[in-house]
Amino acid sequence: MTEAKRSDLAAFLRSRRARITPEMVDLAPGPRRRTPGLRREEVAQLAGVGVTWYTWLEQGRPINVSGQVLDAVSRTLRLDHAERKHLFWLAGQALPPVAADSARVTPEMQAILDQLGGMPATVGNSRCDALAWNAAYAALFPEIAEAPEDERNTLWQMFVKERWRTTLLNRCSELARAVAVFRGSYIRHADDPGWQDFVRRLCGASADFAQLWARQDVAEPGPRVKVYKHETEGEIRFSTTSFAVSAAPETRMIVYTPLDDRTREVVSKLMG
Repeated sequence: MTEAKRSDLAAFLRSRRARITPEMVDLAPGPRRRTPGLRREEVAQLAGVGVTWYTWLEQGRPINVSGQVLDAVSRTLRLDHAERKHLFWLAGQALPPVAADSARVTPEMQAILDQLGGMPATVGNSRCDALAWNAAYAALFPEIAEAPEDERNTLWQMFVKERWRTTLLNRCSELARAVAVFRGSYIRHADDPGWQDFVRRLCGASADFAQLWARQDVAEPGPRVKVYKHETEGEIRFSTTSFAVSAAPETRMIVYTPLDDRTREVVSKLMG
């Protein structure tokens, strides 16, 4: 931690402490206070850390600090997501990853999906769970929209379900890429039992996934061309574009743009 960061950390903690009143954390007001907000010893007590250690942290001294302790301080000071992220950055700590199943789709996000009309689009988390979609996506991939919640996952569908195994024409390149992108997310959640169990189940259900997983390839999300053979409409082609959704950490919106007039016509026909 640089001296400038320590100074900013000290000022930030003092400012957040000053806005929390004893009544907000169920403490008695006590004698008249010379300054607004909680006392340092009260923050330390509520966060379960030593008074001396917290005092040194707030004074910007060069001490070691763990993510667990920062989380406790964050909860005590009632920091929102942006403030918590700022606290970790100032303290020189990596922000713990958000649980994949904690992401929620807001009405505004669903409205954006719906306004895309004939462009299939979905919102998914970093574990590839499909959280929301529009009518065009549901028409193109009904097995996602109609699947039980624990199978509403694009990786699971691509490797385990027969329809996706047969309809994705550029399967070899796309499956390898999908696993590499997933591994880039997995490393941030490697200690999460939910993620570990998902990988174990997928390896057990698909030899193809197990083989690709063992390659240790890693990649970032990016634009792709995907070619499908629809069971009644023949070949259709899309360019996919992925956008990070800032309102829901570790969540992305993926939009399928038809690459030709025929694909656009097929999507429109499937939507009825």
